[in-house]
Amino acid sequence: MKKENIFSKIPAELPEELFEKILDQESVTLERIVSRAHATPAGEWYDQEKNEWVILLKGSACLRLADRDELIVLAPGDYVFLPARLKHRVEWTAPEMETIWLALHY
Repeated sequence: MKKENIFSKIPAELPEELFEKILDQESVTLERIVSRAHATPAGEWYDQEKNEWVILLKGSACLRLADRDELIVLAPGDYVFLPARLKHRVEWTAPEMETIWLALHY
């Protein structure tokens, strides 16, 4: 058994969002995502084949759902369920600190 810490090993520079698989078994993937002032590129949407449950552990972020005027601003402890095929995007993440997400895909 190897002990890890969700808040450790964060690079000082993050030119791109960091996606790290923590668990990848059969139909379940658990990943840590680290962002700093990142957003989904203009005009692009996530359109995933699996359900996603995501919790924000540190920082702040804003999600947009396609075809809706709904913005979801997330603070530490907030989580959302994104059903498969629900188009969504990250509008912004905190520029002054890391935003750390834990995402479960199933």
